[in-house]
Amino acid sequence: MAPSISDDMISGTGKVATTYNVGYSKRAYVTFLAGNGDYVKGVVGLAKGLRKVKSAYPLVVAMLPDVPEEHRELLRSQGCIVREIEPIYPPENQVQFAMAYYVINYSKLRIWNFEEYSKMVYLDADIQVYENIDHLLDATDGYFYAVMDCFCEKTWSHSPQYSVGYCQQCPDKVTWPTEMGSPPSLYFNAGMFVFEPSRLTFDSLIENLRITVPTLFAEQVSLLDLNFFAKRFVW
Repeated sequence: MAPSISDDMISGTGKVATTYNVGYSKRAYVTFLAGNGDYVKGVVGLAKGLRKVKSAYPLVVAMLPDVPEEHRELLRSQGCIVREIEPIYPPENQVQFAMAYYVINYSKLRIWNFEEYSKMVYLDADIQVYENIDHLLDATDGYFYAVMDCFCEKTWSHSPQYSVGYCQQCPDKVTWPTEMGSPPSLYFNAGMFVFEPSRLTFDSLIENLRITVPTLFAEQVSLLDLNFFAKRFVW
């Protein structure tokens, strides 16, 4: 069970207090931030959302060196734990992505190095939380938990799944045409997942990145193609 946390999280200075009960430190939420743009507002919104639903766990922000100090201070004032990480660049043969900003997303893989935490929930900074989801951190150990992606989104418009209206979330709604061969492999959205940090897993992810066939979706495919997750994957 998640440890309890005091309702009063705001100090007299207007900054969010970061005192949690004993036991919180082995589990946490984590998000990713790069650059000096408005995405920091999303992280602030995420931090406020977690606080509003009385989450018992802190929000760690894995950020690239190009995040300005004023943004870091803003996040600290919201009770976030700021962790700078070095960027991971895509292989030379992977230069085209569905969205231009996907190129920085390989750096997200560095969160597997946060071994001071036994389990973490990754949330993209554009996600908002409307109810307490701390139970995700109580999930059975030894598994990687994620959410199926939806092939109906416009970012999939290049794919055969999109062209025939097939979606893995509702596979019975549109049957995969037999003339197109075997159905596509299962695919998850890397915007939210539950994982256990491990440097060994990180090393395997980086090795997998070097040999994975180029795709339009950056780290999302690197995560899914890894045999480690194929054996321990839970939707």
